[in-house]
Amino acid sequence: MSALYTTEALSTGDGRNGEVRSLDGVLDEVLAVPKEMGGPGGDKTNPEQLFAAGYAACFHNGLRLIAGQQKLKLGESTVRSAVSLLALDNGGFTLAVTLTAYLPGLEQSTADQLVKTTHEVCPYSNATRGNIEVTLKATV
Repeated sequence: MSALYTTEALSTGDGRNGEVRSLDGVLDEVLAVPKEMGGPGGDKTNPEQLFAAGYAACFHNGLRLIAGQQKLKLGESTVRSAVSLLALDNGGFTLAVTLTAYLPGLEQSTADQLVKTTHEVCPYSNATRGNIEVTLKATV
């Protein structure tokens, strides 16, 4: 298997209250622990938001690719990714994701199947499968 693309990011400072940046400088974000977790929150991002954004964009791209292959007309589709940080009984943590695809103009059964098919090919879905709970929803 050969890589189609590789990128690198660096975390500096104090982890969740530090900074992350891609080595090419395109991504450069200051992080803060959310208020809900006892941190300062504010206008800074956090790892869960970055993961949610990446998963939503990747899944949406896959959705549009599969729809094109199936000759389905997609209008103004969107994908919402809700990422939850969960505490485990053993003191560790895990994530849970709910992906909601808005697919106006499709029949509900077609939208459901398109989301299911996309979940089988999306790199984020493949990386998380069997590791975290991912809930899929389609709305039309």
